[in-house]
Amino acid sequence: QIGSEKMLVPKLRFKEFNDEWKKVKINKILKIKHGKNQKEIECINGKYPILGTGGIIGTTNTPAYLKESVLIGRKGTIDKPMYINIPFWTVDTLFYSDVSSKYNVKFIYYLFNTINWKKYDESTGVPSLSANTIENIDVNISLEKEEQLKISHFLSLIDKKIELQQRKIEVLKMYKKGLERKVFNTLSKSTNNKIITEIADTFIGLVTTMTEHYVENGVRLIRNSDIKENQFIFNGDIFLDENFANKNCNRKHIIGDIVTVHTGDVGTSAIIDEKLNGSIGFATIVTRVKNNEIANNKYICWYYNSSIYKNIIKNIITGDGRNNLNMKDFNKIKIPLPSIEQQEKISNIFENIKSKIVSCEKEYKVLVKYKKYLLQQMFI
Repeated sequence: QIGSEKMLVPKLRFKEFNDEWKKVKINKILKIKHGKNQKEIECINGKYPILGTGGIIGTTNTPAYLKESVLIGRKGTIDKPMYINIPFWTVDTLFYSDVSSKYNVKFIYYLFNTINWKKYDESTGVPSLSANTIENIDVNISLEKEEQLKISHFLSLIDKKIELQQRKIEVLKMYKKGLERKVFNTLSKSTNNKIITEIADTFIGLVTTMTEHYVENGVRLIRNSDIKENQFIFNGDIFLDENFANKNCNRKHIIGDIVTVHTGDVGTSAIIDEKLNGSIGFATIVTRVKNNEIANNKYICWYYNSSIYKNIIKNIITGDGRNNLNMKDFNKIKIPLPSIEQQEKISNIFENIKSKIVSCEKEYKVLVKYKKYLLQQMFI
């Protein structure tokens, strides 16, 4: 139901609850407890987790706290509350809480997820919070434990769906990676292996500085950071002056070209589509198949993105701080090349798995967005 503006109530509420929420300081709900150094209590294969701001960092048989609790970072990651319902130990960068029996602990966890913790950052360097600061934050809360329980149960169901969706994505990615390894390992041992220049033309993208040649429209620039596995993700479109682009690069991308990162996330590749026809790459290598009846560009792109290909590249990359793949070395790499029919079949299989992963990732994002909406509407 929609609450009255005159009353302190959330916009979205279970209909059986009508009492007004109250503004209280966190110290009326819980006490913040400090974590401690784990050196003396840490042991291999302990029963209980040792927790830091990033999650489990070890195990122990000597827990610091036995009840369920809400945890929040003291230093470093301060805006990622955690909930735990088993005995645990926390290190000194992670606070835990002793919640009053009047309140549902899981509800407090969700309440903590609505707080803008960075607003209370007390450091000019590494983000940090103090126990005193946390305990003196004002929050709005239902004093009816049954309402707290119902809200936490409902949001827990959403979290479960998010967790299952995330697991589904992970399983699909693991399956794809395992299938990749099996397929390309088998092919490399049983089929012809061709040096890339035997089946494709290759050339390097723009290498000169372009800062003074950015324009709102013109020739699209593809940077290495725009290329993900078999897709392009642009973090702010950049275009080059067309005259400058034509002068500095004698070949523009055409539909079907494979664009490969040669500095940074080396080896990651994607295929130029109609939208990107005529673009130019920066810090990239282009592979252009000579004969489509012999080599399938989608198959080659899948091979470029495989863990097998990435492992080959690891042995030939150069650079002290930033990885770099030399064009000369790139052109020496061999590719397993079965019949064109097999190449098409393999690329279609991986395309289908990729589509399932993308679909699942979209569903995951919808669920995360829905949870964010619920937190905004079910709390004040």
